[in-house]
Amino acid sequence: MSKSKSKTLIASACAALGLAGALLAVPMAAQAQDAQRVRMIVAYKDGQGDAMRAAVARLGGKVVVDLDEVNAFAVVLPRKAVAALQKAKGLDFAENDHVRKAFASARGRVTTAAGGQVVPYGISMVQADQVSDASASARKLCIVDSGIDGSHEDLVGIPMDGANHTASGSWNTDENSHGTHVAGTVAAVNNALGVIGVMPNKQISLYISKVFDAAGSASTSTIIKGMLACNRAGANVVSMSLGGSNASKLEEKVVNFMTGRNILIIAAAGNAGTTAVSYPAGFANVMSVAAVDSSAAWASFSQFNPDVEIAAPGVAVLSTVPMGAGSEATTDVGGTAYPVIGMAGSPMLSASGALADFGLGDTPVPGSMTGKVCLIQRGNIAFSDKVLNCQNSGGAAAIIYNNVAGPLNGTLNGVVTTIPSVGASDTDGAAMMAKLGQTANVAVSPTHYALFNGTSMATPHASAVAALVWSRHTNCTAAQIRDSLNKSAMDLGAAGRDDKFGYGLVQAKAADDRITSLGCGN
Repeated sequence: MSKSKSKTLIASACAALGLAGALLAVPMAAQAQDAQRVRMIVAYKDGQGDAMRAAVARLGGKVVVDLDEVNAFAVVLPRKAVAALQKAKGLDFAENDHVRKAFASARGRVTTAAGGQVVPYGISMVQADQVSDASASARKLCIVDSGIDGSHEDLVGIPMDGANHTASGSWNTDENSHGTHVAGTVAAVNNALGVIGVMPNKQISLYISKVFDAAGSASTSTIIKGMLACNRAGANVVSMSLGGSNASKLEEKVVNFMTGRNILIIAAAGNAGTTAVSYPAGFANVMSVAAVDSSAAWASFSQFNPDVEIAAPGVAVLSTVPMGAGSEATTDVGGTAYPVIGMAGSPMLSASGALADFGLGDTPVPGSMTGKVCLIQRGNIAFSDKVLNCQNSGGAAAIIYNNVAGPLNGTLNGVVTTIPSVGASDTDGAAMMAKLGQTANVAVSPTHYALFNGTSMATPHASAVAALVWSRHTNCTAAQIRDSLNKSAMDLGAAGRDDKFGYGLVQAKAADDRITSLGCGN
């Protein structure tokens, strides 16, 4: 039985709650909470909007987000005025306006093969390659995120519209990359370039509700504003690769209202790797999505709890980012190429020189590495310090290799350097150590694709499968599609539903076949 049935709120709650009756985003930074002021959501009773606005003004507060559709607004007011606000005539309830963040964790800077198209592993894992998206125009999918690069070579031609709820760019620009990556998983075009999405034939309609700027976080009130825009746009499925640790009464009210309008809402379980519940995924009327890797093993960062409902690919997911926002790294030594990952923040440069052992890179020796490529072992100090020490010793480029098994996906954490730097695995580092003195070529170049990790990446797989299957069975309700996805999922982990995988890996063909043979929701 699905979470919506086990904790059902739909039938009675939607009638009772009808509308009639994450790093801080820039707008939040300007209104940051401090010891004197607090940001809150204020919900008022029918017909009391003007009175509540007047009360807030008398208390020295300012309305910063209008949510008139749900008899509410967000305010910043003196902390000492909260008690008086709670007693204001016409108040329904007031709550803290919590922060919601995008749920992408470490991001790999790796691209597709030059001049070709790659099918990301997640497409076949969720069986999207076995189900035609010819009827996908029958559904509209809303992405609540950081916008989209509408001019991207792999997204051009997809029917899309949107609204911008930030002070940054427009709905079809993306200063964070997160929203474009999510959109690519949903709908990247089958065009011999880059990647393909779950629905790659430009049939699905996208609505882009931009709530994040470059920082990748925003207030709950802004997220609610984005959700309501999805509703007004006529979305059937809402994909939310975001969340936070605090539940919001108003956010749940909006979720229940939209569910009552036959909208399926799907959200990320969270990346803390704990039993903590994130919201909106934790609400009964939201499908909570966990992440698995290419072997269908549970991702260690994926939150696990009784609210997890379905699982989808979320580790090293290759998808679109704004044009030129990604980076591709290459390295060869003595004519042999080695797979590397560019350090996050590395300048887009190329360099060549004799490969030299720079040990742990913990001590700069001016002139010792002049014109050479530093081969450095991970350990002791930050990657940025290792690169700076190489640079200050005259080095032309830096290769840092792992001191544990596996590739090295590192970051310079905002430290500015002037030489290209990359990470390599422990085994490749050992192999390169045997080639000291030979010519090494290191390059970090801009590209339009990247590997991201996170339940943020799992969520669009599940959302797109839901829209794909629903487009082929439009007679089904949102709740029935949800049940069919759960009942057709590939069981993973312990038999039956469990906290890490929910009902299992979402499966497009299995869900489509099940509905065809057994009917909606059976």
